[in-house]
Amino acid sequence: MYRVLFVCLGNICRSPMAEAVFRDRVSRAGLAGAIEIDSCGTGDWHLGKPPHEGTRSILDGKGISYEGMLARRIGREDGERFDLLVAMDESNVKAIREAIGTRTRAEVVRFLSFVPGAALADVPDPYYTGDFDETYELISEASDRLLAHLLESGKVRPADGQQG
Repeated sequence: MYRVLFVCLGNICRSPMAEAVFRDRVSRAGLAGAIEIDSCGTGDWHLGKPPHEGTRSILDGKGISYEGMLARRIGREDGERFDLLVAMDESNVKAIREAIGTRTRAEVVRFLSFVPGAALADVPDPYYTGDFDETYELISEASDRLLAHLLESGKVRPADGQQG
């Protein structure tokens, strides 16, 4: 089982959107049993709250489930539990490294690093920009690219999904 954790600031906009979209892509690819997917935030302002209404609205419109998602904060144990920690922006990368420490097995990357030639390095935070459509489009493309990367690199194999 390969484990992916999406991380943003408050875990109500970008990272739950990424969790839901990536889970949908993984499920459609028949790999639900091969990849564990979760999300969290670096801050504690929204602990226990569901995704932001803007995120829920976009996901509802696309028919993508976010059922059961509640905001949580990253912890040191996430660095050991997950294989890949996917940050929405550079400030998240720094906060992740502080939270998990240096003794970790997890790889930490920015989400848009999976999109060659992307015009942006960071996924803009719609909590501040109000543009949930832009965030969805970036997350959607990066999710497709991340899944392709995991398959091409051999970190996830199609047969793995058939076992679970």
